[in-house]
Amino acid sequence: MTHPRADGATADGDRTWDALLSAPELAAVTSAGFDPLGSVWGVTVNSIGNSGLWGCPGAWPGPSAAGYPKTSSWTPSYARLMQELYAARKQALRRAVEQCRALGGDGIVGVSLEVGEPPPGGVSYTVRGTAVRARSRIRPHQPFTSHLGGQDFARLIHSGWVPTGLAFGIAVHGRHDDWRTTRRTRWTAPNGEVEGYTLLVSRARQEARTRLARDAAASGGEGVVVDRIDLTVDEGECVGLFGNGYAHDFSVEAAFVGTAVARFGRSVRPAGSAPLTFMRLDREH
Repeated sequence: MTHPRADGATADGDRTWDALLSAPELAAVTSAGFDPLGSVWGVTVNSIGNSGLWGCPGAWPGPSAAGYPKTSSWTPSYARLMQELYAARKQALRRAVEQCRALGGDGIVGVSLEVGEPPPGGVSYTVRGTAVRARSRIRPHQPFTSHLGGQDFARLIHSGWVPTGLAFGIAVHGRHDDWRTTRRTRWTAPNGEVEGYTLLVSRARQEARTRLARDAAASGGEGVVVDRIDLTVDEGECVGLFGNGYAHDFSVEAAFVGTAVARFGRSVRPAGSAPLTFMRLDREH
């Protein structure tokens, strides 16, 4: 019998581990041939909000700007913001993977992503999960990451699939409030669809899904088990270049999060091949 010491190690030199898993989840993970090594965290705090253009970014349509014809040569006004949102999440994930690697782990299960708003006006991303090591001679080239909890992770392994990495799909689109939308949203207008807003939301979701598939394929995934689909709609007064102050910008951020998976023993998919998306079908999603 070993006895824990104050530094977290035991008398025979083994480290005492902690796991962000419930007892049933821990039992399921170990039944799948993995041992817990400890909890891991990755945090980043970013200043996010600058779109790269003046006070009315939605008024500058680009080649893929939602709700506008493809007649402008402007770069999409939210491209810089979209890149920063993606990079911040990836940075937090990389830091958790670095901790997992330092522990000698093969992957992280039960990964969760938390978004906070610390002062002054920034956004924080926290990735946390439990590092695990396989009781096997076969080791992945780099630690995998998966949002799947213990039981779902074990079912995945037992059915011949393995996680290849957490995948993100993020898209931000904006639209300036112009005559095409105001004439359909005034109190005197009849009830009906506002085509510009429909197109704004649809394009943001479609692009986020495309980026999710691309991110999953980059890690060798054949499919994606989707965890979360978040849609954030924001509206702000637009001063613009002429200081009118009466118009508005509408922005939509669509964010997909899931786990890329591949069949055990199958070679890594070629770069650029798009995986199939798997959606959970239980009532909670």
